[in-house]
Amino acid sequence: MAADNYQIDNTDMQILRCLMKDATTPYTDIAKQLNVSGGTVHVRMKKLMDAGIVKGATLNIDYTKLGYDITAFIGIYLEKSSFYDRAAKDLAKIPEVINVHYTTGNYSMFAKIICKDTNHLRQVLHDKIQKVSGIERTETLISLEETINRNIKL
Repeated sequence: MAADNYQIDNTDMQILRCLMKDATTPYTDIAKQLNVSGGTVHVRMKKLMDAGIVKGATLNIDYTKLGYDITAFIGIYLEKSSFYDRAAKDLAKIPEVINVHYTTGNYSMFAKIICKDTNHLRQVLHDKIQKVSGIERTETLISLEETINRNIKL
């Protein structure tokens, strides 16, 4: 079922709001809050997943507590835009790369990476990212602090 074909209603939106606050909330608890059956929540979540609206659940991890003290954003210049697909596949193989965007503006791509320290960052940049075929050059921005990390309010 394509997302274009699924009509989201108020109950779906309420379910999404509950899970956006806490993705670990049991479906039975959501059902009680919304005065519907647990089966209704389960079936609707299955439909939202099948439609590609909900893509799964993730953990929000404080990487600094695991020894990863550097978050950096990498502006990537490609030799040609036609290299994007291959570069994206190669970047996906680098564990420190946690997301990549195809962008407009100065950069062809923009990536977020997590590293243990500046030495690790240098190694990831030099030995991994800058060796990806099609990447002409990169610019690195180190995050000093993440102030906001949230879902859009529905």
